[in-house]
Amino acid sequence: MLMTYGGAAAPDASGSRTGGVPLTPPGFEWPRCRECSGAMQFLAQIRLADVDPGNVGLLSIFMCQNDPGLCDEWDATAGGNRAFVFGADATKPAAVPADGITLLDETSAIEFERVEADDYLQAREGWAQVTSRSALEVLGQAGGQVAWQQNDETPTCGPCGEPMSFMVQLEEGHDPRTSANFGGGGCGYGFRCLSCRDAAFLWQQ
Repeated sequence: MLMTYGGAAAPDASGSRTGGVPLTPPGFEWPRCRECSGAMQFLAQIRLADVDPGNVGLLSIFMCQNDPGLCDEWDATAGGNRAFVFGADATKPAAVPADGITLLDETSAIEFERVEADDYLQAREGWAQVTSRSALEVLGQAGGQVAWQQNDETPTCGPCGEPMSFMVQLEEGHDPRTSANFGGGGCGYGFRCLSCRDAAFLWQQ
């Protein structure tokens, strides 16, 4: 299922989006990078129901951009990024820290479109041809098979030790001026543990 650019969205929109301010549960503390201690940048929130109908809550993804490339933000366990699975109580915009690079320069709504294809790359190219829109407007995919740019790096859940389930693959964005930074042309990958509700994020170039 492709995730496509749905136009500008409100910074506190409740649906799936990139950018804006994350909706979080009571008591949430904005994540800080383990390497530089700076506040992380919020990248995206994905409604679980958009990926797996019947689920409730949000997958929210953060990544350090205070010293790009120096905080191992591409690694799932190095401390330069964080992913969270929030429940139905994630309804209030988080308080944004005054320090650090915390927000993207644009909030973009995500639309979901099923495309029949052998793999994600074929689906992305086919969608662009059929719609006459730029392939940059494909913001990623939800579920399906991971389109790794390098080797398989599926994270393992810390609490239970089982491989996590793939949730979303994120492209950098439809506009290079406001996009996320996955090394220039890279992709981000969000996972969660269905048993423990832990989540993880990494990117490859």
